[in-house]
Amino acid sequence: MEERPKVGVGVILVKNNKVLLLKRKNAHGEGTWSFPGGHLELNEEFEDCVTREVEEETGITVSNIRFAGLTNDIFEKENKHYLTIFMVCDWKSGEVQIKEPEKCTKIGWHRWGELPQPLFLPITNFLKQGYHPFRKV
Repeated sequence: MEERPKVGVGVILVKNNKVLLLKRKNAHGEGTWSFPGGHLELNEEFEDCVTREVEEETGITVSNIRFAGLTNDIFEKENKHYLTIFMVCDWKSGEVQIKEPEKCTKIGWHRWGELPQPLFLPITNFLKQGYHPFRKV
């Protein structure tokens, strides 16, 4: 069977000029900080994936979902390859909670210029593109 890249969705969730990050556990990139997100499911719209993943992982509901960018992420050590679709959205309601403790050890809001380290590879690749969620276009 021919292997192909998988599709991940990273969600830049914004509230009070901060973004939400989770510390990964039991997956590739373990110990790194990542945005909420996960795999795009068959026949799923990007916006539906964002809503589902954020609610499943954090208990938060979101609004104003929009496309932010795309990265091509090759995890050499883990022999994995992902296309990561970054979406940005606004916090709508709910208090942040770790709803999947088997996948996440910490969660918190961070200023864009003060993101915790180390960052998950797709975020590192995305930052190299110069994206900034609070820059006015």
